[in-house]
Amino acid sequence: MNNTIKTTLLLGSLTGLLMLIGSALGGTGGMIFAFFFAIMMNMGAWWFSDSIALRFSGAREVSPAEAPELHRMVESLSTQAQMPKPRVYMIDSPAPNAFATGRSPEKGAVAVTTGITQLLSRDELGGVIAHELAHIKHRDTLISSIAATIGGAISMLADMALWATMFGGFSSDDDDNGGGLIGGIVMIIVAPIAALLIQLAISRSREFSADEGGARILGNPLPLANALEKLEAWSHSQMGQMNPMRVNPATAPLYIVNPVLGSGLAGLFRTHPPTEERVARLRAMNPVTDWRQAQAGI
Repeated sequence: MNNTIKTTLLLGSLTGLLMLIGSALGGTGGMIFAFFFAIMMNMGAWWFSDSIALRFSGAREVSPAEAPELHRMVESLSTQAQMPKPRVYMIDSPAPNAFATGRSPEKGAVAVTTGITQLLSRDELGGVIAHELAHIKHRDTLISSIAATIGGAISMLADMALWATMFGGFSSDDDDNGGGLIGGIVMIIVAPIAALLIQLAISRSREFSADEGGARILGNPLPLANALEKLEAWSHSQMGQMNPMRVNPATAPLYIVNPVLGSGLAGLFRTHPPTEERVARLRAMNPVTDWRQAQAGI
């Protein structure tokens, strides 16, 4: 299934969950309230998601004088992607990682850690930057912000429904209140978990799309594949175990790699697809051209 269609369906599912729990909390009136509540929160996410993500990550904007090579790389790849050059930020952390934010290509920002600039080669860092530019170009950061906002609203309404249940807000004979006490309790437990799984599914599908988009911007999928392998290996190394990146859970899905949990049942709650699968897909792509020739200005 096309990633855009899949993401649209998943966002629609989140909105449906939000309205269902609103109905469980307050019947038809609660469902309508939940719908307009989601609209208001999404407006906030539209305007402030980039500044919130950057502040939570501890990123600071760097000038071309402070990071000339990084700025040249971002500018050259932005030209190749036919999009405006985003603002450039640096995060003082030994953990190698990067993320993009901004509601549109005109408002985009790319943030990299000091660790990733030291770990990766110039080619590999170019692959990571191209991946982040693809996120901005595809407006993935806006989609993620909307998903996080609706998911947060679902969790908030579930908490409200829990308190309503404790104080007799649901009754077994009130069908308009979401099916009574049992239905309300089921909704309180299931809806937040389902919302989280949908958010993670959105994040995973957008990562595959950004990997492919970044490889096409760069003209070669191999530098990004090599970079992902290095980032994954570092996170499982002794250095990585000693210096984990401290991130706010709300911004975790934004990063290019985030090996939070392992396999099995815990793997359901990973914010990213398995790195091995991402690398395999990239290596299966045919290089369009030699990226050093295509990106001679980097």
